[in-house]
Amino acid sequence: STVACKFWGIGSDGTVGANKNTIKIIGDHTDLQVQAYFQYDSKKSGGVTISHLRFGKDEIKSAYYVNQADFVACHVPAYVEKYKIVRDIKPGGTFLVNCAWDAKELGEHLSAEDKRRIAQNNIKVYAIDAVSLAKDLGLGNRTNSILQAAFFKLSNIIPIDDAVKYMKDAIATTYGRKGEKVVKMNHDAVDAGLANLRLLEVPADWANASDDAAKASLDIADPKLKSFVEDIMIPVNNMDGDSLPVSAFTGMADGTLPQGTAAYEKRGVANDVPVWNPENCIQCNQCSLVCPHAVIRPFALTVTEAANAPAALKTAKMTGKDCGEYRFTMAVSAMDCTGCGSCANVCPAKTKALTMVPLATQAAQQEVFDYCTKKVAGKDLPFSKDSVKGSQFLKPYFEFSGACGGCGETPYVKLISQLFGERMYVANATGCSSIYSGSAPSTPYTTDAAGHGPAWENSLFEDAAEFGYGINLAAKQRRLRAEELADQIAHHCQCPYPDLHAAAAAWLEVKDDVTASRDAGEKLAAELKKAIDDGHTGPAAAELYELRDMLAKKSMWVIGGDGWAYDIGYGGLDHVLASGENINIMVLNTEVYSNTGGQASKASRTGQVAQFAAAGKELWHKDLAAMAMSYGHVYVAQVSMGANYQQCIKAITEAEAYPGPSLIIGYAPCINHGLRVGMGNSMLEMKSAVESGYWHLFRYDPQLAAAGKNPFQLDSKAPTTDYLDFLKGEVRYSSLKLAFPERAEDLFAKSAKSAAARYEHLAKLAKPYEDA
Repeated sequence: STVACKFWGIGSDGTVGANKNTIKIIGDHTDLQVQAYFQYDSKKSGGVTISHLRFGKDEIKSAYYVNQADFVACHVPAYVEKYKIVRDIKPGGTFLVNCAWDAKELGEHLSAEDKRRIAQNNIKVYAIDAVSLAKDLGLGNRTNSILQAAFFKLSNIIPIDDAVKYMKDAIATTYGRKGEKVVKMNHDAVDAGLANLRLLEVPADWANASDDAAKASLDIADPKLKSFVEDIMIPVNNMDGDSLPVSAFTGMADGTLPQGTAAYEKRGVANDVPVWNPENCIQCNQCSLVCPHAVIRPFALTVTEAANAPAALKTAKMTGKDCGEYRFTMAVSAMDCTGCGSCANVCPAKTKALTMVPLATQAAQQEVFDYCTKKVAGKDLPFSKDSVKGSQFLKPYFEFSGACGGCGETPYVKLISQLFGERMYVANATGCSSIYSGSAPSTPYTTDAAGHGPAWENSLFEDAAEFGYGINLAAKQRRLRAEELADQIAHHCQCPYPDLHAAAAAWLEVKDDVTASRDAGEKLAAELKKAIDDGHTGPAAAELYELRDMLAKKSMWVIGGDGWAYDIGYGGLDHVLASGENINIMVLNTEVYSNTGGQASKASRTGQVAQFAAAGKELWHKDLAAMAMSYGHVYVAQVSMGANYQQCIKAITEAEAYPGPSLIIGYAPCINHGLRVGMGNSMLEMKSAVESGYWHLFRYDPQLAAAGKNPFQLDSKAPTTDYLDFLKGEVRYSSLKLAFPERAEDLFAKSAKSAAARYEHLAKLAKPYEDA
């Protein structure tokens, strides 16, 4: 008697929440036995979710995964082509697809195997354009209430009028803390789901559909990478990894994964993606800077490169002194985009240069992006690499991550990779940043044509700082050994290779210079190889050649969230700061344990609602920056990218150049905050946080003190907007007002007072020494 159902959704579309309510409704309002299990991948809010539901009169003893379903729903149109969804539907079952297609159009996206299964097994196919309905209702990508209503109408488990009442009651409970407007929109969505369901007539010729042509092999030159992508990554990402034999993984026996594999995922999960209008563009590159996934990038093309590009390429004459005949384009990787709209929202052009359009219309633009990244050579442009514009012509060594659309964290990581990626080591704390940075089977950290790129590793949640400290010590010792060997070759070696002696001496002169050490190191490595190939077997030359990866100056980074830095990993972080070692620490501060469901951390603020602080956090947050500054030898900065792009870049470059420990704390809006303006406006929220005095921008550089100057520089002005208005714009605060209005008023007042006192204190610190 058991009915089995399977729902394919995307993280943050509400599918899992709706199905939790569905199974509760069935369990509470019928005499049926129920079972529910929710399967997630690790791609944050843009990942696959599968809800497995069963209900029936008999006791349910089944395994959790449903693989023979009476009802299957595909809530994401792109999944129809990507996953083998139809194979799980029983003969006579029902298939519901969220799409705007008719039967003919659906057939263009289904495989021949799927079409045959539907036609030969009398599977009923229904469609509903939940994406358009949700947009019209103001729900963005939250299609869950629409599709839940469609399910209840098709399943007929409960009389539909009763089901509607139960659904709307559940919506009031689930979304009540977000306000009456959100509740009403979801109530309207239920009605829309009932009214817009369409039965598609299955064409008879589907029963004899011819097999599809085999997909072309990927154009990947490295055979090891090609094997990994085609034989492991693609099957795993297609939810077919359980079918792989153990022997498929023998190439990973050393515990490492190839870099740059996220570029081959091409998930196509966005509903809308940006399209560039060159006539309106002022070529500021802000859209590229803020993109959480590195999917929109500027390129400078020669006349020849532009002429050889795909026909869809759009260009404008490149502006700026000494740009010659270069053509400028802003290319978009539509298939890697998550559709957050952050790029379009920050565009400062009077008439926006970016417009969000349906993904299905942008196949040609994907060809342009692929051409620009593979065929367009890098240029020596007349823009400072430490500027907003100049930095965005640099290659991002962190691209196409699985972070949430509009993520506030990844723009920082991407920017750091652009500035220092070819020589970076990264020790990553477990949390959001480790999941979107290295979640098997793919990684967004990548390499350039020379094979250079970040060396990334993740250890435990609590020991990222110590882990990075150990990596730094190992690299430091290896480089010291390289210096000893180079000195032997330059000044004490009797071998008959004067060019080798000169190359070793030249490298020793510039070993601490970022660019010069790389160039001189490449020349030294070439001379070493020449001598070794010529038969020179001196131990110093052979050992130094093995250490050639250490000839370029390295950049050591530890990256993690506030749960790690403020709480469970603080002891190790403090140890690294106290060590005096040249290690850079980037704290991505969401003020909550984002990765594990939004628990309060020591970075959480007074009045903030989070798990374990349901009635609002009572105490003020830990001032990690002040604690670090108290050492006197640590470079410390607080940044908020959307508030001041240039201050953010300046702080990061100063921290990396500082010859000691540095700590950068970046404010990062998160999906757990419940932004009223939506995650596509996370940069606007960063700006609002600073303008209201909620977050402050500053830099503390100990080297200035040594020069007799004030080491503390306050980079944000006195608040110009209302602090309480900022709090009201986020559900993590406004929900307290709904649940505990008097307590909210008290805690918000305390929070505002503390923030004002903090700014007053910082303003005093920033006074010139003679005025202090």
